[in-house]
Amino acid sequence: MSRIIVYIAIAILVSSVQKLSGQVKSDSTKTEYITKKIELLEFQKEQIVKAEKEKLKLEVQRISDLESKGKISKELAQKEKEAAAKTAALNIKNKTAIIDNKIALLKRGEEPTADVIKEKEDEDYSVVFSVGDDIDGYYQGWLNIKCKEGCERVYDRRTYSDLIVAFGLNHSLIDGISFNDSPNKVGGSKFFELGWQWKTRVFKNSNAVRFSYGISYQSNGIKADDNQYFVKNGDLTELENFDGDVRKAKLRMDNLVVPLYLEFGPSKRIDREDYFRYSTRHKFVFGIGGYAGLNLSTRQKLKFTTDGDKSKEKIKDNYNTENFIYGIAGYIGVGDISLYAKYDLNSMFKDPNTDQHNISLGLRLEL
Repeated sequence: MSRIIVYIAIAILVSSVQKLSGQVKSDSTKTEYITKKIELLEFQKEQIVKAEKEKLKLEVQRISDLESKGKISKELAQKEKEAAAKTAALNIKNKTAIIDNKIALLKRGEEPTADVIKEKEDEDYSVVFSVGDDIDGYYQGWLNIKCKEGCERVYDRRTYSDLIVAFGLNHSLIDGISFNDSPNKVGGSKFFELGWQWKTRVFKNSNAVRFSYGISYQSNGIKADDNQYFVKNGDLTELENFDGDVRKAKLRMDNLVVPLYLEFGPSKRIDREDYFRYSTRHKFVFGIGGYAGLNLSTRQKLKFTTDGDKSKEKIKDNYNTENFIYGIAGYIGVGDISLYAKYDLNSMFKDPNTDQHNISLGLRLEL
């Protein structure tokens, strides 16, 4: 009986020591957690002050520019600068007061309501994301990105870039032959374009007009009709009847071009604390311009049946196509989707072939 009592006493003692050890470890972990959160909140305060000061600096510069251009008087400029400084001071006071209250709660061992703070660092940036108190059913959140030495957010970025994809129907307009009498399949030929473009705002204080320029790969296909295919006879490229059943006879020209457009359309200005941007999302857009470049390759793809046997063949040849490509193009649409048309001013084939110009109609996407 005495041994049982001793064993029970030892078990209670071991259990108590483990609980105490766990409690000490738990308290230590909690202390480290609170210390880290306070450090992040202090960092956030620094970011708020920095952002407000930068915003004030830009506003003062804007007012000074208006004064130097004679658009406002010296007295009015001074009043606006004082008002901007007062606004910045109040913003700093109110925003940092919220964080000071959270720090005070943490120091007393209390957890701020719905407060989540995460930090990520790499070689260039330190990022802090925090979600604040519940306000009218929504959580107030913000993202602070601290740019380390050597990098800085551009206040006004005038040039943007996009991936361009275009596709649709292709055809050729032949001199002296009407559209309805064309030997090529109407609606059977297609084009594809893939490129990269840059857009630069023309005016400093308006995004109504933009230059659009870049580089694009164009693939234009022309399908022959009536069991014909393309044949190169010396300097001439002609359509001849095929000895068999042609299921597909497509001449494809691959070009590398440099497009240039003048783009028009309204946009929405989005202002932030330390930068602003223009957005054309869901806005009308219209572009007109042209392109110039080189023909990279030309080839014909044949699918045919002879004596009941199905065959296919790819013939790579220049087919007397022009080396230098140039034309006019335009697009009209809303946001990133537009109706797109282009027309080659150069003849498809060199002299002495009949003038034949490639024309395309389809969709243009900015991704």
